[in-house]
Amino acid sequence: MTFIEILSTIGIFMGALMILVFIHELGHFLAAKLFGMRVERFSVGFPPRVWGFKKGDTDYCIGATPLGGYVKISGMVDESMDNEFLEQEPQPWEYRSKPVWQRMVVITAGVIFNMILAFVIFSGMIMTNGKVVVPVENVDGIYVTEESILHEIGFRNNDKIIGVNGENVVYFNDLVSAAALTTENLNYQVIRNGEEITIPVASSFLDSIQTRGFITADLILPSSPSSIVSNSPASEAGLQRGDKIIGVNGEEVNYWIQLVSLIQANPEGEPMDVEVHRNGDLFEVQITPKDGAIGIYQPDLEIAGGIRIDYGFFESITAGWNETGEQTTGILQGFARMIKGDISVRQNLGGPIAIANMTKQATDNNGWIGFWTITALLSITLAIMNILPIPALDGGHLVFLIYEGITRKEPTEKVRIIAQNIGFFVLVTLMIFVVFNDVIKLF
Repeated sequence: MTFIEILSTIGIFMGALMILVFIHELGHFLAAKLFGMRVERFSVGFPPRVWGFKKGDTDYCIGATPLGGYVKISGMVDESMDNEFLEQEPQPWEYRSKPVWQRMVVITAGVIFNMILAFVIFSGMIMTNGKVVVPVENVDGIYVTEESILHEIGFRNNDKIIGVNGENVVYFNDLVSAAALTTENLNYQVIRNGEEITIPVASSFLDSIQTRGFITADLILPSSPSSIVSNSPASEAGLQRGDKIIGVNGEEVNYWIQLVSLIQANPEGEPMDVEVHRNGDLFEVQITPKDGAIGIYQPDLEIAGGIRIDYGFFESITAGWNETGEQTTGILQGFARMIKGDISVRQNLGGPIAIANMTKQATDNNGWIGFWTITALLSITLAIMNILPIPALDGGHLVFLIYEGITRKEPTEKVRIIAQNIGFFVLVTLMIFVVFNDVIKLF
């Protein structure tokens, strides 16, 4: 990776991170202000303070450590460990003087805002770009090679997948939804030779799926180019967009992946006999590949039987809500399977380096759509991580508030300080682990 690429990766990641942190802390800030609490500092990034300004009672600033942020509320024992105020009587503007339910709202507001951010992103992208989906009924089958993980699992060439986890689906895209892939006892319903069978996916394959691929649109793309490169071997042979290439050197061809492999395997300089189907007519042309290519572009999903669905404002809100719920379910189920040992913690738990690379890759592959998609997923993940009942996180504070609400008794200062220290130690240990794990994955 070049120096420019490293800077680009850092820049894209920092952009996504700053959005997530700002929205999270904004939730705490607005909730605190709503209930008349004094906010002493609104910081994006941890100390030392690099830049900022003060307005009213609040110092708005940017910290030098850009891996988080915080809102310091008067009268609250937080990660700063500032407890001098406990020696004085509670003041009306302090966090500790407010009813338990108001403090619960303030503590959970960051998590709620992160979920709202994901919902807004998904809804906005759906309304702006719509969706391209492939009805299952338009898919004749999938292309499976003997070397693929699909073959090891039990899929075979030309299998027609119609459902997942015992339920038939309308669109091919739904076969690999986040919620479906992370469920217990993952299985697929397949039509093979006119008979419906069920193919279970054992837990032992889950880690391999992450690295070797699984059910993707590439498996169903037909051998019909979306366009032809000018002055290329394919162009000179007279191929056109939408032509169906049905044979190469006497071997039957149905899928794009199959066509590409035959072209790349053809000896350099040797012509290929290519059978073409166009508007009901069959004919044969000779094409000589150059450097393992003939000048054709991969077909898009619409050529593969896909349809574009456009959404209005209210329809996109519903679709965004459903997408947020599905992704949240998938992430929660993924964490559960990681805890159970079904999938590798080392392989699937990423730190700042892994997340930065993932954000950069998503942006490179899909532009702003990729950036906002990964930002929405990270926002959901941040919300889930923050609500965990670990002291020093929002979930840890919430546990104390629930205890106080039930017992009508606030935990002692000693208990809270010890819990904060333990939580801080756990978080630092986890951060060291994920960073170390990220570094190992680079080599």
